[in-house]
Amino acid sequence: MTIKTRHRKLTVLHVATINKPIKSDLGYCPIETIIHNIDKGLQSLGHRSIVACSADSKVTGEQYVTIHRSLGDYSQETTSAQREIVNMHLSRALERAKMGDIDVIHMHEWLNYIYKGVFNPPLPIVMTLHVPAEDSGIEEALQRYSNTKPIPPVYFVPISEYQKRQYRGLVNTWKTVHHGIEVNDFPSKQKTDKASYLFTIGRVTRIKGQDKAIELATKTGSKLIIAGCVQNKRADKEFFESFKSSIDLVVEVGKHPVGKDYYDKVIKPLLECDKQIIYIGELSSEQKKQWYRHARVTLFPIQWGEPFGLVLIESMACGTPILAFNNGAVPEIVVDGKTGFVVDSLSEMIAAVERIDSIDPGDCRRHVQNSFSTTSMAAKYSELYQQIVDDPKVRETAAADQRIDLRNLLSPVT
Repeated sequence: MTIKTRHRKLTVLHVATINKPIKSDLGYCPIETIIHNIDKGLQSLGHRSIVACSADSKVTGEQYVTIHRSLGDYSQETTSAQREIVNMHLSRALERAKMGDIDVIHMHEWLNYIYKGVFNPPLPIVMTLHVPAEDSGIEEALQRYSNTKPIPPVYFVPISEYQKRQYRGLVNTWKTVHHGIEVNDFPSKQKTDKASYLFTIGRVTRIKGQDKAIELATKTGSKLIIAGCVQNKRADKEFFESFKSSIDLVVEVGKHPVGKDYYDKVIKPLLECDKQIIYIGELSSEQKKQWYRHARVTLFPIQWGEPFGLVLIESMACGTPILAFNNGAVPEIVVDGKTGFVVDSLSEMIAAVERIDSIDPGDCRRHVQNSFSTTSMAAKYSELYQQIVDDPKVRETAAADQRIDLRNLLSPVT
């Protein structure tokens, strides 16, 4: 799909996250992947994209190095050393923002640093919302800091309509911008293979429902491949231990590079072995594309209201349909009956396994190309940037609204 922009060229400074580097071939790095894709999409539309990030990143636009290396992992623990690295990253990003050539700043984290006045560029800030409202820290930041120092206007962008409803009490919430991927980077298949495996990929944690995937495979007699990292979090490690006895084989395939013989050397031997439930660990970006492509279906048995779910569009881009629970943003992304099945219970999911072969792989890929491409995502952000930069009334209203957020806090979703 070709998207043309009629607006002038803008210069956008992305203040990247620093848990992992910003580059294309990553494992579990959803936010970093999206930053990489927005940067690439903006460049393709003719904008100037600058990414303030770690030196181990590899971006499409201009790289502005703030720290030597990314932190290397996601962790709930914050040490004094990590805080120093974050402060250095934001301090240097702020220096770049004040050089006079930036039109708008795009961020995905560190809202509390904005409200504290630590990161206070004289520019509008677009803030993509990645997490549920109750986990965002916005309410706490507003209560603690919003009346202390002048702050730049912040424009919040939800990643799904479901998530937007969660933030309905937050002013300056703009149109939803769904995530996008570079569809042509994903290999596609022409037909389904009923003899192939069920696949599920994601961080191993209770809300992702790997235990439900195992129950489904057991009751249908299907081979199941489970991929994903177990982070250094007590709850996640305990969850993995709770179903580990149901796994027939644990084999780390992450060390095998992707080449022309990847299927024959890595995937095929596991399909031909007599083990039913197989855990293969964390996969790189290139590796997971191969596992998507050869799967019969990708399971998405989430147990919570996930704001988006990159797994859904990545799998469909490879022509592999989705079998998912009707939670969160799933109904916005999967076309029930055309690119997969959206169900309300495990019994419905079990019944849908036999119908999954009716889904046309081509329909799956076209759906992603038409609705969830990198260019489409970047074009929507570009429209928002243009509106902010070109309309003084928008900026004046946003700046004033920062002071009334406390009267209009996040409201629960029913």
